Amino acid sequence: MWTTNKEAEARAYQRYALFLKDPRAYWQEMLGLQGTRGAFYEEIGRTEPNPGHYALAGLEALGILKCVITQNIDGLPRTAGSRRILEYHGSIHPLRRISCGSRLAREEVSTDELPPLCKCDAALRHDVVHFKEPIPLDVMRESEEEALRCDLMLICGTSAVVYPFANLPRMVRLHSGGLVSGLDVMGCKANVRIIEVNAEPTPLTHEGVSDCLIQGQTGEILPRIVGELRTTRKQRS
Repeated sequence: MWTTNKEAEARAYQRYALFLKDPRAYWQEMLGLQGTRGAFYEEIGRTEPNPGHYALAGLEALGILKCVITQNIDGLPRTAGSRRILEYHGSIHPLRRISCGSRLAREEVSTDELPPLCKCDAALRHDVVHFKEPIPLDVMRESEEEALRCDLMLICGTSAVVYPFANLPRMVRLHSGGLVSGLDVMGCKANVRIIEVNAEPTPLTHEGVSDCLIQGQTGEILPRIVGELRTTRKQRS
């Protein structure tokens, strides 16, 4: 989107400041009112999961995948059936009160009057983390805890250049290297395997953070992984 619409990119970088300054103008832009080219989130909301999303849900159903940590805001992992999801950059679906972090379902809030208000009369906004906005502390903490708890991490369909999200695999590699088997005092498992499923090599590949790269589209490779696992389980049973 940013390569084809520089105007949209410029507005995206200004959106957090716009909400802080004028919540009503923020909502007018989000809803595409007064000539603004908004309603972007509504367009995203009409998208459907691809086979990669369903494959991740399948891995969770098999008891293998324990958590999905995503920087996407489309909510598609949940639509596909994943249950344990941490949306690092938020989601288009709920609304959030910025001061306390409380969230409400979009369907519960009327936008007849702008900006929509919380019960405490504070302005609500989309739960999406905008450019130049800090990551919500609750999501950041849970994501780090889940990352440090894993013994295998799949990095799927990412350029690995957006921070601080891209620090998660680096943090795991740093704390898992050279540890004795079991858990260290930080709760990080030793000998963690980090596998990339990406169309192209990333900085994680070049820096040796990941153990290996399975190069290709996530929508093609992840379903094959699930199929192989199911076949192996049937053979063992």
